[in-house]
Amino acid sequence: MRIKSALLTAVLSLSAFANAGAAKHWVATWATAEQVVEPHNCPPAPGLEGNSIRQIVQTSISGKEVRVKFSNEFSQGPVTINAAEIAQAATAGSSSDIIEGTEVSLTFGGNKSVTIEPGQLVTSDPVKFPMSERQNVAITMHMGQASSTSVTGHPGSRTDSYIAEGQTSDFTGAVKTAHWYIINAIEIKAEKNARAIVVLGNSITDGRGSTTNEQNRWTDNLSRRLLANKKTRRVSVLNMGLGGNCVLQGGLGPTGKSRYPRDLFQQEGVKYIILFEGVNDLGGRGDAIAKANQIIEVYKQIIEEAHAKGILVYGAPVMQFKGNNYYSENHEAGRQLLNQWIRTGGYCDGVIDFDAVMGSDDDPAQLNAKYLFENDYLHPNADGYVRMGECIDLKLFERKWKPAK
Repeated sequence: MRIKSALLTAVLSLSAFANAGAAKHWVATWATAEQVVEPHNCPPAPGLEGNSIRQIVQTSISGKEVRVKFSNEFSQGPVTINAAEIAQAATAGSSSDIIEGTEVSLTFGGNKSVTIEPGQLVTSDPVKFPMSERQNVAITMHMGQASSTSVTGHPGSRTDSYIAEGQTSDFTGAVKTAHWYIINAIEIKAEKNARAIVVLGNSITDGRGSTTNEQNRWTDNLSRRLLANKKTRRVSVLNMGLGGNCVLQGGLGPTGKSRYPRDLFQQEGVKYIILFEGVNDLGGRGDAIAKANQIIEVYKQIIEEAHAKGILVYGAPVMQFKGNNYYSENHEAGRQLLNQWIRTGGYCDGVIDFDAVMGSDDDPAQLNAKYLFENDYLHPNADGYVRMGECIDLKLFERKWKPAK
């Protein structure tokens, strides 16, 4: 009987172990929105081809097994990575140094090298790589064929990258540039309750007005609060902000309505979406009221698709911009129309109301002076991003999607 009991215990233990393994899933701990890089933001000399580039990112939730995504979505020619490594970075971007002994080589289908054709995204093989919360990570690529004039990347990295001549791991004297190229996401193999927030946004989400190499965008400040809260410490934050981006047409990068299927729904482990765009649409030429109604229709479509995937969607009203050249009575009327729909339209699963906390006491249609970046009356400074991160109710990210009856 004791033997049978021991065998049963062993079987149950193996079964529990197998079920625990099966419950794990991939969750993105860092990701960025990409575009074709404008000429003035392309890689500086010596360029990418035949050289090495080390790029620093700061992740959100921790993990022990990771994989990295690389994108050639917007380039005109193929990109070849001869070899790539991931390591713990010594800083959040102020140097190219890595922590000795943490470097791990990446492979692609078992191969060191990979060629990414135009329009393609590749994912490295999973590797063991212990990574703590808010880990500074260095991704090093030793490039083969790669254009420095037609490049997929993220111009507003607010983080320095380092380009060194040749196939090298010595970045002493490397050229510094505050842009990311080709890197797309880092994912971890995580337990069932790990999940992600993804934010569709423009330069305010991208972090214009934050401090280079200090990782202090509002999304970073939100991430740190989530990690410090027991019920949300396994929730990552993915920043899909693009500077100058519009929802409808024009602006910089692919429009919100064209990029949302990729930037929102192709991220691993997403359970929450924050919609925080529209200011560049409303502040541009044309009737802002008509544009607000068009943005609402795009938002409805995103929400419908998200709910079909079991994802909650939170709307963030467009923040005030009186004092900026975007402002007019018509533009303000469009902002109020869109914001009223976000707050009361019944489509969003909740509201993250930056507009309500960032305004001046004397004139709520204008940003509070203590939060102004370069007095443009549009972008917050680092203190403003702290306020934005602090005002968000973390209980929104304890919720699970439940369809309406």
